Formats: sequence, structure tokens, C-alpha cells
Amino acid sequence: MNLMFTLDSNYIPQLKICVRSVTRFPSKDGWDIYILTGDPGEKFKDAVFDMEKEFGARVHLITVDDMTFDDFPETARYSKVVYYRIFAAKLLPDNLDRILYLDPDTVVIKPLDGLYGMDFDNNYFIACSHTKAMLTKLNRVRLGIRTDAPYINTGVMMMNLELLRREQTVKEVREYVEKRGKFFILPDQDVITALYGDRVKLIDTFIYNLSDRLIYMNNLSPITNELIDMDWVRKNTVIIHYYGDNKPWKENYRGILDVFYNEVS
Repeated sequence: MNLMFTLDSNYIPQLKICVRSVTRFPSKDGWDIYILTGDPGEKFKDAVFDMEKEFGARVHLITVDDMTFDDFPETARYSKVVYYRIFAAKLLPDNLDRILYLDPDTVVIKPLDGLYGMDFDNNYFIACSHTKAMLTKLNRVRLGIRTDAPYINTGVMMMNLELLRREQTVKEVREYVEKRGKFFILPDQDVITALYGDRVKLIDTFIYNLSDRLIYMNNLSPITNELIDMDWVRKNTVIIHYYGDNKPWKENYRGILDVFYNEVS
């Protein structure tokens, strides 16, 4: 099973917890973990050693030259690391045909085989959308999207590397960034949604990309929606995502999903 992470050294503790959560479930072919970073210092080298020793994973540290993304906008919250996943097909070894990208602030609570083995149906990505209809329309206006593509959460994505290698171009991404970059809020999600949103196979976010915010919003309408509680999560969900500022390792965390992070931390 091929897994990819893109991060700087600040997220190494969360990376190790995420990998621990993944590798507690057996994988027939083991785990090949590809870490893309522009900051391959001693902390990363120590982390690679620890993960190979503790989890039995094969860890591949890939250094990305940030000069490649000099013209790409970044924000106080989102560095140029977010662009690595957009160009994963060009940065990863050519022999890989598919890979599962995970944000390091995710925790896996069930085996990933079902997600990893899904048919792409000629799409570039398999991913989830968190946004409701009205916000999706606003995002389309902001990003200049003419199709009815959903707004994609890029924290959990199966990537069709073979197809992306054949069809994706750096030129199309760079031209779009130059045209609309000043309107970006979440740069990687904005680019993937705008350029490839109509080539994304959508999967159930409550199963593969669940957050406390999603639970809260869902349970506001218990008459029309199935109530999601801890029993439901343990029975159905595969991946928990602690996106945004609500992190279980912070003192101001609010929600019920921190129990899954604490189980593997």
C-alpha cells in the first residue's frame, strides 16, 4: 500500500501518530510511505528511522525544491508544501500507479483496503466534499469555475498517478494560479477543485473524511439526517480528519473525536 504525506517538520509528531494508526491494520504488501518535504533536516531523518523500526514501514523521504513554486501564492496558514500534492505524479517515482494521500492530522480507525482498491473510473482523484450547495456555488464564482464541480477537501485523496502523468501539465496549473491566485483561500483545494473537480470520484465524507464540525452540522437536523454519535462512528467511519484549528492535541479542542487520536498517541 502506497501512502503519501506532504509536510514540514512542525507536523512530524502528528505524522507518526497517523502512520501508527494506519499500520496497526495488516496490509498484504506492507506499507510504502512517501514523505514530500522541502525541509529534510535531522528531525525528518530521525522520524524515518523511528517509523521503519516501530511500524515496519518502508519510508521514502523525497526532498522538493521550493524554488519550483516561487511564483505560487502562500498564506500564513498554508505554505508552498500544499502544492506538492498537486504535482505528486511528477514528484513521486514513475513506477507508482496509485497512492493514498493523507493529511498528517488524520487518524485511521479501520482498514484502508476498501478505499485503496477502489476503481478510479477514469478519474484523477477519489475524494470527499464537505461543502453545502450554497458555499459550493460561491466557491465556483470565486475560482471562476464554469462546471458544476464540487469543492474538494484534499486531506484524504486517492490519486491516479498513472493517468495524471499522462494528462496533467505544469503549464495549466501555473496559468490558472497566475490568473486566479489572488482569490485563493485554501490553495491546493482551490486548484484541484477548479482544474480537476469534474474528474474526481466522490465518496462518503462521513466514512472517509469525518470531522467534529461535520458531526455537529449533521446533528443540527436530526429529523432529516441520521444522528451521528460515537457508536455510529465506530461502526462506520474509516478516517477521522482533524482539519482547521480544532486539533485534539490543543487545549481548546471541542468535540468527541479526540478519543481516536488519544488511542494511538
